[in-house]
Amino acid sequence: MPSADLGSSLGHFFNATTEFFRHLSEVRWDQFGLALLCLLAMQLARAWAWRNVLTAAYPEKRISFTQLAAAYLAGAGINAIIPAHAGDVTKIFLVKRQIPDSSYPAVTSSYIVQTVFDTSVGILVLLYAISQGLLPPLPELPHLPAFEVSFWANHPKTLAITIGVLLVLLIVAVWYLNQRVRRFWARVKQGLVILTRPRDYLKQVFAWQGVGWLCRFAAFWFFLEAFGLEGSIGNVMLVMSVQAIANIVPFTPGGAGAQQALLVATLSGPSRAAVLSFSVGTQIAMAAWSVVLGFGAILLVFRTTDWRGLIRQAQEDADREDSGGPDGGGAAGEAPTPSSA
Repeated sequence: MPSADLGSSLGHFFNATTEFFRHLSEVRWDQFGLALLCLLAMQLARAWAWRNVLTAAYPEKRISFTQLAAAYLAGAGINAIIPAHAGDVTKIFLVKRQIPDSSYPAVTSSYIVQTVFDTSVGILVLLYAISQGLLPPLPELPHLPAFEVSFWANHPKTLAITIGVLLVLLIVAVWYLNQRVRRFWARVKQGLVILTRPRDYLKQVFAWQGVGWLCRFAAFWFFLEAFGLEGSIGNVMLVMSVQAIANIVPFTPGGAGAQQALLVATLSGPSRAAVLSFSVGTQIAMAAWSVVLGFGAILLVFRTTDWRGLIRQAQEDADREDSGGPDGGGAAGEAPTPSSA
């Protein structure tokens, strides 16, 4: 049995919340505010990078950065309260509606372009943390009080089977789409077209994602300082590594519980109470800030508070496109639903 079930993992998070409110008066709010501004700058930089990818895919279309940024912030807000990256689907839904005659495979693949940078930097951050001995050794992972970590560490065969099943499902899905939609791959390649122009990709996407990453780094630095912990390269790298691990299989929104357990086990120097206060305070602040920005963007740009209605409308649009005919119909009808893509 894992050392922590899902209930105890959440209980660990709520216990840490108590520590956060107990030390609330000690927070340096100027540093805290700077951290939140850095998070906003990160989201806007990433949204601009995505806009550049879409502009390369649809050079004849005018893509509004304001609406795209609103969709990006809305998706981030939903990701903060719903696990399994539901907000990413929301981003694709909303952006697809903004670009006439666009297709879901192209918009989805354009969004995936960002993973080239994210994966590269994520691996480098993890390698740095491992090489510096910042993360707990493998024998300790099954005993951490975090369900996301201890479950997979205690069940390596289940992890291998799960990964295998997901790969098989992915292969079957690709085969099905390839058979069902004649121009599916053409649409996918359309969203990836900027990768065929390395100079444009480095200047318009990679560089802007790098700016976003630096803003994220600065945000965690300021969060550490706000909670009285040392803002250092090692500590920031550790926090980012822990967050990446906790979000690999997000059983809880934002990996709640797993982050606290990992940071207590790895962040040396500060007291356990200080680490818990920082961890849960940062997680609550990031989630609340994402929700405020996301739903504020929906209200100001899309003129509604009914975000579920936006998703329903987008899904109905996708269903209408999907029923355009067995060969995909016209340009819009050739796209599968986002859930398929």
